Amino acid sequence: MLIAQLTDLHIGAGRRLAYRKVDTAGALENAVAYVMAMEPRPDVVLFTGDIGDLGTSDEYALVAEILKDLTIPYFMVPGNHDCRAPLCAAFPDATPVAPGQAFVNYVVDDFDLRLIALDTLEEGKPGGVLPTQQLDWLRDVLAEEDDRDCLIFLHHPPILTGITHMDVQNLGAGADGLADIVRAHRDRIRAIICGHVHRPIHTIWAGVPLSIGPSVAHQVAFDLRAGGPSAFVMEPPALHLHVWDADQKNLMTHMAYIDRHDGPHPFFDENGKLIV
Repeated sequence: MLIAQLTDLHIGAGRRLAYRKVDTAGALENAVAYVMAMEPRPDVVLFTGDIGDLGTSDEYALVAEILKDLTIPYFMVPGNHDCRAPLCAAFPDATPVAPGQAFVNYVVDDFDLRLIALDTLEEGKPGGVLPTQQLDWLRDVLAEEDDRDCLIFLHHPPILTGITHMDVQNLGAGADGLADIVRAHRDRIRAIICGHVHRPIHTIWAGVPLSIGPSVAHQVAFDLRAGGPSAFVMEPPALHLHVWDADQKNLMTHMAYIDRHDGPHPFFDENGKLIV
């Protein structure tokens, strides 16, 4: 099973440039083209938040227009730049929440690996939260008789990365409760994947692998100085590809650059000799 993770799109209405610099709509078009050209093609795409930049219906209409070219299943969770109601209205199939449910939590049972979506949005604020009812929902899901291996996807990471201006807006309230749940089910939770930080980051948290995906558009500047400024850089757009091996019960993560680069070039000549 191959999972493509696209995150932090920041699409502006009318193809507005993010921060007067970043062509995020063009970046999403490039990402979709990359995914659709892959061999083998991913089984599913997970969008881990910040689909829009201001969370408006016009933004999501533009995203939907671009995603018409994405003909494989995809699912979304909101980020801090999103708004639940217009996001769910624009993408009901990609946010399959139960009727009357206030949060964008759901389970996708269509694949070998069970996909669990968690909504960490606190509307109007940059940081994330997981209220008690959200944690109770996750406990109930993991208590079901379905004992398949799981992947949890959410926007805000529950870790400190060392990038100060992002760490102050990570997952706050509810992070400890989430850690307790993950530890209790670490034999089934194969990974947690997040967005938000616009950088590829990997660690072990609460006994399971946790990764943060790079943005398909712009990246946050790599700066580990205390009090480093809030800034972004135009490092290459990228995505994470998660490969699930059901036999080995192993989830491997690759990072792939979306932009085209020179190559591929052979290591060996036509006679099988190393080119020197």
